[in-house]
Order: sequence, then C-alpha cells, then structure tokens
Amino acid sequence: MWRLASADPPDIVVGAMRCPWCGHGEDRVVDSRPAERDAAIRRRRQCLSCGRRFTTFERIDEVGVMVVKRDGSREPYARDKVLAGVRKAIVNRPVTGEQVDVLADRVEERLRRKGPQVSSHQVGVEVLSQLQKLDQVAYMRFASVYKDFQEITDFERELGALQKRVPAKPRSR
Repeated sequence: MWRLASADPPDIVVGAMRCPWCGHGEDRVVDSRPAERDAAIRRRRQCLSCGRRFTTFERIDEVGVMVVKRDGSREPYARDKVLAGVRKAIVNRPVTGEQVDVLADRVEERLRRKGPQVSSHQVGVEVLSQLQKLDQVAYMRFASVYKDFQEITDFERELGALQKRVPAKPRSR
C-alpha cells in the first residue's frame, strides 16, 4: 500500500484497492471501524474517479495450523471439517448456527495457542470439550463417530464418563 505525497490528504491511498465498478486504483477512506469482534477492520471507501462507495475488510493473515494425522501425514487445519462434523452432531438439536460458529472459533483459537502443529487427536478433543458445554446429545453423537464406537458398551462407558463430568440439566417442558 502506497501513500500519496504528504501534501495530499492522509486518507487517500494509491494502489491499495481497485474500485469494483470502474477499476480505478485511488480511493479515499470515508469510515473505519472494528468488525467481527475486533478480528477485522471494516473500511468504507470512496473511489476518487467515479465517486461510488464500497466496503473492504482488513484481517490478519493468520499463521496456519498444521494437523498431524494418525498416519503421520500433515494437512492444514480446515475449519470447514470441524463445522461439518459439528453440524452432523447437532441435527434436530436446539443449537443455532451462531452457537456452532462460536464453537468453531473457540476450537480454532485453542488450537492456535497450542502451536503451529497439532495432532488430529487434539482437534477432536477440543471439539468434544466445546460440544460437551453446548449440548450433551450432540457430544455423544460426535463422540460415537470420533471415538469409533462399535458396541453399545462404548456408549454406556462414554455416557457414564459424561455424567461424572457434567451434572444433568433439569428438563423444561
């Protein structure tokens, strides 16, 4: 991003963004404010050529987390995989899309703190930890796939462990 010479207003930027309507490379930042829970900056810009306004978002280009799989292979952390698994677990449960997004944010944040490289086991444990707080039925569904339950005793064992960790919530009707 290049700033114009100091004689020009400080909010004019050259080469920062092309206008989506005319393609001109000079614009003026009209408004700037935090967005996405302070994870981004929302900027309203006005093209200096056609005068039309448009919005841009500035985000930190985060260092990617690598996941080490059981077979030793590595792949970039994929939030979409976590979301897909959680969405399958919450089918017909009283869990909103916003709650799922918050869960995925928390999982990703905790994994980033652990370092640039985490095991697939750590990913699963983080998802289970967050699901346990959100919805116990969804937790059991996810656990049954993640832990590869083969028999009813696997469910019983996991349910017993879950009940020891979290007291049952009273049912409302």
